[in-house]
Amino acid sequence: MKVHNTLGNGFQEVIYQRCLAIELERAGLQFGREIEQKIYYEGVEVGTRRADFVVENQVIVELKALVNLEDVHLAQAKNYVVAYDFPVGLLINFGATSLQFKKIFNPKYNLANPKIK
Repeated sequence: MKVHNTLGNGFQEVIYQRCLAIELERAGLQFGREIEQKIYYEGVEVGTRRADFVVENQVIVELKALVNLEDVHLAQAKNYVVAYDFPVGLLINFGATSLQFKKIFNPKYNLANPKIK
């Protein structure tokens, strides 16, 4: 919220990503930016994707800078959470006049192989 309150809307996604990295660092949170993750289809690697952030090895964070979030953006964030096998994700849109965010849960989360330490 601080990033959106400080900058407002209208910047490119990468600007918000850099500012959020500063705020995560100031908060003392461990995170990775643009970490490449393998995508599998029925056990076969079919490519890679990069989520904007992986925070505390627990949460996938996907950023947008759009006038309004649409279902396709929510689907993308959900796909990342499921494909990376994380329990939860966060979709944040800095492009709207009011900050938009959605918490995403992974209904297929593999409890037998948790990433949370």
